[in-house]
Amino acid sequence: MPTYEGDFSPPAGRFAIVVARFNSMVTEALLAGCRDSFIRHGVAEDRLDVYWVPGSFEVPLVARKLAEAGKHAAVVCLGCVIRGETGHYDHVAGQAAGGVLQASLSTGVPVVFGVLTTESVEQALNRSGLKAGNKGGEAALAAIEMVNLLAKIDAK
Repeated sequence: MPTYEGDFSPPAGRFAIVVARFNSMVTEALLAGCRDSFIRHGVAEDRLDVYWVPGSFEVPLVARKLAEAGKHAAVVCLGCVIRGETGHYDHVAGQAAGGVLQASLSTGVPVVFGVLTTESVEQALNRSGLKAGNKGGEAALAAIEMVNLLAKIDAK
């Protein structure tokens, strides 16, 4: 039985990174990790396009617009939603996740969800490179792997 999976070889094409400005101390660290991961895996920095949006709620619209344009092999979405004292967190986190998913499904372009949803600032900082790795870097790897897997599927 044949098995197919993506790999981490440098894929062709450009990559878009959509970054939420809200919680910028965290999202700037996610972006740094994302860029570093792309570069370490052979994607030159001049093939990375960064788009800033106000917050995580706005990420899906820009991601979908970029995916529809067909100029990028994948779109990586970075943001940070930290639980507060109201239900706002649940609405923003859920809509951001659903919107990113819909952008990918409706266009066929990998749109990777790298939006942190945490209980505290400390958790967010830890996941953006302080302690627990950098989820921005992991999102870049997911984008590379998905682009390479889809290329294998298209070649069949």
